[in-house]
Amino acid sequence: MAPVSTTGIPPRASGPPSPPHAAEIVRSGAPVYDPGGPPGSLHLRASRVLDGNWTGTSTVPSRGLYPHQWSWDSAFIAIGLRHLSPLRAQTELETLLGAQWADGRVPHIVFNPSVPLDAYFPSPDFWRSSTAGRAAGAPRTVQTSGIVQPPVHALAVWLVHRADPGLSRARSFLSRMYPRLAAWHRYLLHRRDLGGGGLASVVHPWEQGMDNSPCWDAPLSRVTPAPARSFRRADLDHGAPEDRPTDLDYGRYVRLAADYRDRGYIDGGGEFAVEDPLFNALLIASEHALAEIARELGATGTARHARAERLTAALVERLWDPAEGMFFCRDERSGASGGDRAGGSGGRGGRGVLIPERSVAGLLPLILPALPRDIAATLVRTAGGPHFGLGEAARLAPSYDLTGEAFDPHRYWRGPAWFNTNWLLERGLRLHGEHGRADALRAALLDTAGESGFAEYVDPFTGEACGALGFSWTAALTLDLLHEPSGAPSVVSPQGRDALTDTAPGNGAGSAGQRTFDFGADAKGGDRG
Repeated sequence: MAPVSTTGIPPRASGPPSPPHAAEIVRSGAPVYDPGGPPGSLHLRASRVLDGNWTGTSTVPSRGLYPHQWSWDSAFIAIGLRHLSPLRAQTELETLLGAQWADGRVPHIVFNPSVPLDAYFPSPDFWRSSTAGRAAGAPRTVQTSGIVQPPVHALAVWLVHRADPGLSRARSFLSRMYPRLAAWHRYLLHRRDLGGGGLASVVHPWEQGMDNSPCWDAPLSRVTPAPARSFRRADLDHGAPEDRPTDLDYGRYVRLAADYRDRGYIDGGGEFAVEDPLFNALLIASEHALAEIARELGATGTARHARAERLTAALVERLWDPAEGMFFCRDERSGASGGDRAGGSGGRGGRGVLIPERSVAGLLPLILPALPRDIAATLVRTAGGPHFGLGEAARLAPSYDLTGEAFDPHRYWRGPAWFNTNWLLERGLRLHGEHGRADALRAALLDTAGESGFAEYVDPFTGEACGALGFSWTAALTLDLLHEPSGAPSVVSPQGRDALTDTAPGNGAGSAGQRTFDFGADAKGGDRG
């Protein structure tokens, strides 16, 4: 039996190093490593997307539509960047966590002051973080939003460390990141346990990341929208209105955000509070990763692993519906008690009800190593069944139920397939021994990334590009799949050079000569709104 990773990322087989004639291509003054492929190779094209979206301290999701730094984007981007430049990947995460609030929250946007205010809405003058967020400890020297995004950051930090442990130790990367990550998890586990059952709640659809998922329709229906004349949607300058959230939904997003701001970003008093399976699964996976970081720094990590297992049990207890064979969101503001979804037997305990909408988020607890075996097997069947059609009707797993009344293959999170959720699903399938399905999904992801121009999201049936092209997390996760497939070549940086910045990584372990990146469990040292 293959070893099980405690971080939710299964071990991968390492292949031979890249050929000695592999070239570095200089672009924008920084070399981009090309491992011997043809000029139009998928690797080089993905590398150029990340190089083109780099600002000097972080990576924008896309130059036009999303001109600032986004929280979970940067975590996924760093996971891909580690294969090209461990130093740049570390910088990406350091920039994001440098904008952390004193209460521990990591804001979902860190604003670039050189970008005009009218280039993106909601802009810094809407969030007013340094004034409205003063009581919550918002930084004074950088403008941010006041909400958060899924906590994949500790997992990203751990994987980035293992890409070049010598560089990481020389820069004290883990020792600087650990207290920030620990504070981030404390915030979520204490300030955001709004249901009292141990799981974190999101207080805005943008926090879960799947902005206009049908999962939010019922909770949002209670929110009075902000008047359309009170804001201008910059997103429609870059995307077709029929592919974006409706004006009615956007008015509700604005109302929720403005009310949260006007309460001083204090948690617990809003109209929207939802426990989401993906958000909490990423928190659990990152808690496992934080345990590994603690071990690397000399602590045992045992308490964190135990907490992650308790959270896994809470996730099953509160959000699993065995009759439907997947996890559902729980609406904590529904006004009901006793908790169960109509027709389902899951979600026992606490107030609120399960939301009867099938989102890809309900499959993604597959990334958890302590998930009960029968639940993992059921999720695999659900993924391949009529609601998601993975490996059958759908090329990639859609963001929403193929059979649902609200399904739309092109409208943002109401049906299109996204690369980050499919990347997580591929990891979850492989973690639980579904290597054939994982290999097929990996191949579909790579084909679709290249054919779509690294699109933000795609039609789940055809792979047709939707949203922004040259999207950073699509390119980054493509690189990760290229560099980590079972039995495929690893990445090698010639002579220990940083493949993007051309700087020596330091004198620590793993920095001399050629290095391969081993991600096995036993490796040592090694809308956004």
